[in-house]
Amino acid sequence: MATVWSIVVAGGTGERFGQLKQFAEVAGRPVLHLAVEACRPVSAGIVLVVPAQLGEADRTTVGAAGADRIVAGGSTRARSVGCGLAAVPAEADVIVVHDAARPLATADLFERVLEALAAGGVDGVVPGLRIHDTIKQVEPPSRDGVRRVIATLDRSSLVAVQTPQAFGAEVLRVAHARHPADEATDDASMVEEAGGVVVVVPGEPGNLKITTPGDLPAAERELAGRRV
Repeated sequence: MATVWSIVVAGGTGERFGQLKQFAEVAGRPVLHLAVEACRPVSAGIVLVVPAQLGEADRTTVGAAGADRIVAGGSTRARSVGCGLAAVPAEADVIVVHDAARPLATADLFERVLEALAAGGVDGVVPGLRIHDTIKQVEPPSRDGVRRVIATLDRSSLVAVQTPQAFGAEVLRVAHARHPADEATDDASMVEEAGGVVVVVPGEPGNLKITTPGDLPAAERELAGRRV
């Protein structure tokens, strides 16, 4: 059986949130605690990547998260994942990368991603949801904020990608070594650039991403609904 290690990425600065969102609470528990807990059933070990500079209270919260290893992140998401990779032991066969900002991913979703990877023939697996809105490609914004439409994209061929994302350990390490794309918003794009094959499995509508304080009540309602 493959040895799976997970990297929980919680190194963000909270610029859009207004504070370190990974320490915000959902139903009385810090977001990063819930994310680590979500990874635990499938993981031989978990690396938690946190901001390089934390206050005393935040360090206490991190220590109680239950991760096996805790490392300081970098200035971008890609660099933070790279810091986490360096802490994953060499014997890991599979690496799961999960954003702390998605604390409600279910055990079923983790299993679905890992089963698709274990089936063979692919280098990475990501969960995704169908897009129901019309999506338009636009030019960069002008000074007045107006943006000209370049094209209307075929939404039938588009998905909104989530985490957890699973990869062959060596594939992910090579992708990060060869393509240190600081602007990469997910690891699958780096694996794709390195020539790897990535497939999509069905994601979960309830796998909400915490981006602004307004997302916390929705996450609490989602979690409460699961407990009924």
